[in-house]
Amino acid sequence: MTSARSADLVTAGGIEWRLVVGMEVHAQVATRSKMFCACSAEYQGFAPNSHVCPVCLGMPGAMPVINQRAVEATIATGLALGCRIPDTAVFARKNYTYPDLPKGYQITQFEYPLCVDGRVDVPLPGGDTGAIRIRRAHLEEDTGKTTHEGGSSLVDLNRAGVPLMEIVTEADITSAEEAYGFLVRLRTILRYLGVNSGDMEKGALRCEPNISVRTAEQAARGEYGTKVEVKNLNSLRAVRAAIAFEHNRQARVLAKGGSIEQVNMGWDESRQITVLQRSKESSDDYRYFPEPDLPPLRISPEDIAHIEAGLPELVQAKEDRYVNDWGVRPAEASLLASERPLATWFEAAVAAWGGEDGKPQTMALWVTTELLALLHRQGEGQDLRQIADIRVQPHQLADLLTALADRQINNNTTKQVLAAMMETGEDSHTIIEREGLALVSDTSMLDAAILEIFEANPDEHARIQAGEMKLLGFFMGQVMKATRGQADPQTARTRLQELLGSGN
Repeated sequence: MTSARSADLVTAGGIEWRLVVGMEVHAQVATRSKMFCACSAEYQGFAPNSHVCPVCLGMPGAMPVINQRAVEATIATGLALGCRIPDTAVFARKNYTYPDLPKGYQITQFEYPLCVDGRVDVPLPGGDTGAIRIRRAHLEEDTGKTTHEGGSSLVDLNRAGVPLMEIVTEADITSAEEAYGFLVRLRTILRYLGVNSGDMEKGALRCEPNISVRTAEQAARGEYGTKVEVKNLNSLRAVRAAIAFEHNRQARVLAKGGSIEQVNMGWDESRQITVLQRSKESSDDYRYFPEPDLPPLRISPEDIAHIEAGLPELVQAKEDRYVNDWGVRPAEASLLASERPLATWFEAAVAAWGGEDGKPQTMALWVTTELLALLHRQGEGQDLRQIADIRVQPHQLADLLTALADRQINNNTTKQVLAAMMETGEDSHTIIEREGLALVSDTSMLDAAILEIFEANPDEHARIQAGEMKLLGFFMGQVMKATRGQADPQTARTRLQELLGSGN
């Protein structure tokens, strides 16, 4: 069941039109070879039609062979999404004619998919969570790629046959922001599992929302409007914008007495509008039938248990552990768990420093603020997975924070040292010693500096001696300036007060 939540509303013709969205997400499965042949699944940056063979070219007599790794990856995804894994899955032929489909049909799954009946929990405004039900996740092969140049169309079949997982939701999404949140969470899960890169811009993850609108009365009767599918959106921003635009367009059409046709639309990024592509086919149009060249897949409880045992701790479980076991605030926990490499780096840093006395929260603050800010300034902040490549190792940050906790350096110096560590990869103690950044705690040195400050500021000295204690901040500033910020503030304040009390 989904939690109660309000839908996006557009008012047109004096009527409030509610948004309803179901999603179809296509995720290329990260395997070395294609779905039904031994060709390399790498297709980006290679000469056109160089990673092909008789199987993925659809040559007569070529026989497909199922990629076991792709099957296991899809089952792992289904388990991570809370799906039920049936004991039998069947591949089918989906028949249609298109230039980038060399066989004239696509091998996919229809009546008997690998995974059914799951859910993704999506954060909602106000701290609530909405459940987006997963109808199915099945496995198929990708198509080739068509490029239009001038008056010609060029077909590259390197991508044809790459394993493709299709994840289909129920029509549970009620706002553009919720659709965005669903995709963010789904992409995170796929990345955690290592089954998909999540790179929408490169086509590794593609989204096709099915969008319709309805009135409150239709919703109360359980009725839906006619859906329009927007094809192959390649960014999270485009998904959000296309849904919002189509919501408004359909509401305006219906308010004027028009009707919505069940069609496929494309997204024009430059104009920020949807554009008609073609009428939408029904399942009957595809003339599905079981693939005669592939046997049904039999999936045993032992197979499922083996795959389940290999699943990593997923994003929600990590967030919960950081908050409940380590005392990390939800905001930092959510960011740290958002990418598996970042979570791994953070956990290694906590292990090196210790998990007691609020240390994980302190570490979380330094990672999510100072470290990620430095990463961003280096031009790598758009992808938090790149933290695995930075020069600062987790134990080095732990050592730096130990120096801060032991009052060997102050907070500002810690930031300065961390920036140097990012540039050089050196340990903190090496930088502190070479640059002379350690805090000055020697009372004789501090006393000499304080007495010189008294002599240089006789009027202020006389006023504070007369009881004007607000000048203590002024003298503390002078002490920090005289020691280039390296005086231990606590020791400096104590000595300043003691020397003032002695009449100096």
